[in-house]
Amino acid sequence: MIEYLNGEIGELEPTRAVIECSGVGYGVNITLMDYAALQNLKQVKLFVHESIREDAHDLFGFLSRQSRELFRMLIGVSGVGPNTARIIMSSLTADQLVDAIATDNPAALKSVKGIGGKTAQRIIVDLKDKIKSTDITLPTSGTVASEAFDDACAALVMLGFNPQASRQALKKIFTDSPGLTTEKAIKLALTML
Repeated sequence: MIEYLNGEIGELEPTRAVIECSGVGYGVNITLMDYAALQNLKQVKLFVHESIREDAHDLFGFLSRQSRELFRMLIGVSGVGPNTARIIMSSLTADQLVDAIATDNPAALKSVKGIGGKTAQRIIVDLKDKIKSTDITLPTSGTVASEAFDDACAALVMLGFNPQASRQALKKIFTDSPGLTTEKAIKLALTML
């Protein structure tokens, strides 16, 4: 299983990127939100979800682990496949999507092309508790802060701190100082936890 791809952007289209890693070009499906962030980058790290079917082996790439987790939650909903989930994540920012699910707002989901009332309601019903239990928070996607946030959160959890409390502390830290390194963010978080 591919966890992430770290390499040069060989080609970039609004819904697809080719990431060159050690001489191999991987075609990765991306969201429009990530496309905007990728336009000015030469090197990128994309967290990957593999979708393997009889007729296709597709890779879906995201600039943060949290976005990939949100994508995986969406495809776990009956009637929502990988392409539908990608359309949802291309139409709504991750924060808007999390907010729509958490606040029981089907109108926001129905604004996405191809999502009807039943599907919107099913997404909310299936994911509302999961969103609350995982407390997905999404720092600015595609920045150094995003990677530092992920690494700092993983380190704090490995040290035995509550994942939800760690994310909340780090979200506040990176909101106040988005350019922090992983080490400095961990030190600040330790004073807050």
